[in-house]
Amino acid sequence: MKYAKPYLSVEDQAALLLTRGMIGVGRDELIEYLRAVSYYRLSGYWFPYKQPDDNFRPGTTFQQVWRTYVFDRRLRLLVLDPIERMEVALRSRIIDRMTCAAGPFAHCDPGNFAPTMIGATRNPKFKSIHDEFMAQLEDSAKRSNELFVKHFRAKYISETDLPFWMAGETMTFGMVLTCFRHLKTPMQKEIAWDFGIPAAVLSSWLLTINYVRNLCAHHCRFWNRDLAVKPMIPNHRSLPGWHKPGTIPNKRAFAVLTLLKHLLKHTAPNSRWQLRLRELLDEFNDQPIGQMGFIKDWEQCPIWADV
Repeated sequence: MKYAKPYLSVEDQAALLLTRGMIGVGRDELIEYLRAVSYYRLSGYWFPYKQPDDNFRPGTTFQQVWRTYVFDRRLRLLVLDPIERMEVALRSRIIDRMTCAAGPFAHCDPGNFAPTMIGATRNPKFKSIHDEFMAQLEDSAKRSNELFVKHFRAKYISETDLPFWMAGETMTFGMVLTCFRHLKTPMQKEIAWDFGIPAAVLSSWLLTINYVRNLCAHHCRFWNRDLAVKPMIPNHRSLPGWHKPGTIPNKRAFAVLTLLKHLLKHTAPNSRWQLRLRELLDEFNDQPIGQMGFIKDWEQCPIWADV
């Protein structure tokens, strides 16, 4: 089918919404909102209020839609805090373990990683995952404005590579993820248990965190989204708290919030993040948190009860 919908100006978009039954807002005010936040960005927030014929359910107000948008925006900002803490903590542990085991340039030798690091990469420009990783690391170090990088380059002119405790600090989260997933198994397990979980679970969570980080950084709807990258739920034996008072589903935001709460216990045990989340939920207590995957009596879950 060929796309044939015509362009609609902001004024036309406002008129269309009002024609479809949006109430509680005047045309001029609605135009100003649509100039601040685009029609298609907001459409994800009014979609639950639409009927099969594209008209809004009777009584749907723009304030309801806007309130959900503001809630989601503040939730995304809140989520970025523990993600940042986790990224910094994981990077620190990888750098420490690798350099302690194999010296300042441990990252340069693929033999210091699991055999998977010399496996093929999707990028035909590189022979292996390690080759691509090193190219990315070199590029990130060149673009870095960190004083420690500039100082090293000026003092050690003959060195082509930075020691890992410097180079590692320039890694993107995607590179940190690549590095962890290709560590030798004993080191991977050791780091994972620093965060209180098996290596397979941490590897899965990191993929989800990377996905959610990108969602939040690009201001995408998060609160009721079906996760494209779902985190592994730990089994009863390793982490029974994930199954009390009921098993936490891994499809929606609540699973992400719960894994971040778990990780904060190991990265920032004195953080008030849980209290800030509770305050946000209380302020927006009209939002249907069931659509976020919250389970019944969720605060009785041992992970959340441990303030």
